[in-house]
Amino acid sequence: METTKQTYYWQKQQQQHMDQNSFFEDVNPFDVQTPDLATNSSSFTASFSSNGSPSSLQDSHSFQPDDTYTSHVHVPPGFEDNNDDDELLLMMSELETILGNQDPFFNVSSWETNQNINSGDDECRKMEDFIARGDLKQGLFACAKAVAEKNTITAEQLISMLRPLVSVSGEPTQRLAAYMLESLVSRLHGSGNAIYKSLKCKEPTGRELFSYMMLLYEACPYFKFGYLSANGAIAEATKNEDSIHIIDFQIAQGGQWVTLIQALAGRPGGPPKLKITGIDDSRNAFARGGGLNIVGQRLAKLAESVKVPFEFHGVPVSGSDIEIHHLRVQPGEALAVNCALVLHHLHDETVNVHNHRDRLIRLIKSLSPKVVTLVEQEADVNTTNFFSRFKEVFSYYSAMFESIDATLPRDHNERINVEQHCLAGEIVNILACEGTDREERHELFGTWKSRFTKAGFTPFPLSSYVNATIKTLLENYCDKYSLEERDGALFLGWMNRNLVSSCAWM
Repeated sequence: METTKQTYYWQKQQQQHMDQNSFFEDVNPFDVQTPDLATNSSSFTASFSSNGSPSSLQDSHSFQPDDTYTSHVHVPPGFEDNNDDDELLLMMSELETILGNQDPFFNVSSWETNQNINSGDDECRKMEDFIARGDLKQGLFACAKAVAEKNTITAEQLISMLRPLVSVSGEPTQRLAAYMLESLVSRLHGSGNAIYKSLKCKEPTGRELFSYMMLLYEACPYFKFGYLSANGAIAEATKNEDSIHIIDFQIAQGGQWVTLIQALAGRPGGPPKLKITGIDDSRNAFARGGGLNIVGQRLAKLAESVKVPFEFHGVPVSGSDIEIHHLRVQPGEALAVNCALVLHHLHDETVNVHNHRDRLIRLIKSLSPKVVTLVEQEADVNTTNFFSRFKEVFSYYSAMFESIDATLPRDHNERINVEQHCLAGEIVNILACEGTDREERHELFGTWKSRFTKAGFTPFPLSSYVNATIKTLLENYCDKYSLEERDGALFLGWMNRNLVSSCAWM
């Protein structure tokens, strides 16, 4: 890098990315597009027994951070006609909860297992051995296989054996297994889509949800990695431009652009004119506390304070409905398009004949942008094979739950809320829903590369300075995080598992 233009942005970014509260006052300005890690979680609920394991679906919050879980049992509509043994089991579960499992001779879990296991079922006996050894992974896989094969009896037997082993307050695998097991329960009972939609829970307030997102943002570097790498590519591609137009396809809080605006203010020769078109559907409005005008006002206030000519255009439309006329692209603008953690929400040819995923990529290409940034979770769950999808979810989220454990201690008051509201809903949507109801459809970088290449894009070269800046960022976190540059993309991982990919196209 031979000019100061290419270094001033990163120097400012590194100094300022953690110091943005003065702009947003009482609201942290990061871009909370998690939902991807967060968007669907409010629709998920389950009840948990006194050890934190899932016991039934119910209509109120169940993941409580004080590790005291409700024992109220509610049977979903359509499943009221249980036999007498089931009713007795539920009553005994209630009594066990009240007694706190103090009597070593009174154990509902073992009673349930003995009553349900078919001695002639070799698969169950084999799985009983796995579960007896506490092998949650193999037990979950066996249960998922039974669900995939619509073997209801075996699946229910395995679920009853697994429940005592999972807990939202336990080890990372136990916590992940709690959400995955309840996903299997939802999928097993007739229609995962219908049950998922019917689940009602008391959502946290917008400020509470935002605080959970903020805690995840600070605890793990995934989103900072994505936003830093995307901003770096945009800064590099537009370094000599006098008028820049950024189209952000899921702007959420708009915090991704704070450091970029501040860096543009210090550009040698004066700042360029900046226009941001912020696209966002209702996903983030709840946490944001209102419409896109809130984002525009905050960014305009910042731009004014640092004397950057600024214009904001809010488009409250989902990505699948975007048309060119929404974007107001003008001649003479250097166009940059940001797709951070958003394209995986669009349905492709396997779901919709219109293939909104590829349609939007082609629409972006037709705008002739200087650069397009793409940040996505590195997971392969946009598949029709349920069992393969289940194994991928276990692999991906095991790494994510372990990484959270490295930062948030097991007794952290809000950790359960972070995992429930920012991760659990995504897990349930991937595993319990199908068709148009399954919104979380992540793909691996290789598939995204194929889609962009077919649309006529070529890779935008990565900057070594970007890599160095991100490496410096990772030094503030656990040394188990990894950074790899491969095939024109950057990959952030936890140990041997890549979790987020970032790339740019032109």
